[in-house]
Amino acid sequence: MANNHWSEIAERARNTFDLKHAAREAGLQGCRKTIQTCAKAIRSLHRREFDACRELLTEARSLLESARMALKDYPALYHAGFLIDAEKEYVEGEAVYAIITGNLLPEPEELGVELTSYLNGMGEAASECRRYALDLLREGELTHAESIFHEMEEIYDELITFDYPDALTGGLRRTCDALRAVLERTRGDLTMTATQKELESALRAINP
Repeated sequence: MANNHWSEIAERARNTFDLKHAAREAGLQGCRKTIQTCAKAIRSLHRREFDACRELLTEARSLLESARMALKDYPALYHAGFLIDAEKEYVEGEAVYAIITGNLLPEPEELGVELTSYLNGMGEAASECRRYALDLLREGELTHAESIFHEMEEIYDELITFDYPDALTGGLRRTCDALRAVLERTRGDLTMTATQKELESALRAINP
């Protein structure tokens, strides 16, 4: 009788693990697809394919929501980290889209993400904007590049005020450190370009 009882306990345990494993696999797949889709969206942005980017970000949100639903009954899996990584990528995509298109930055409630994901995603978005600013500089659009840089600086200036332990912010300090380095390099590129333009103008004035 005791052996039968143990077999029943083991069977229930197996069923529980089967469900948990299925949820984990579904969540992981959804998060991987979310990250891949967000990467494609950001690539579309740099190519100025704004409609395609918007469609991809909408798809990413749907994938992220599916992953979240798959994990919702398993708190340990929900907070294991891979969902947060996917949320950060989604926030980054939406924020870069907003900055480049001149729209208002999305709010965390609007995106439906955790605050730690939101803040770190915003920091990564600001870093990603360096690439777009450099493209603008190569195209001679210094003023537009400076406006993008100003947005990057404003994000950084707010993020560094979140002086809380990394356990609460999801490693926001590291994100800010990386962004600060990006800002310094971008500031140098902008300064060099502006100086070159001033020199060119001065030479044209001397030799019209």
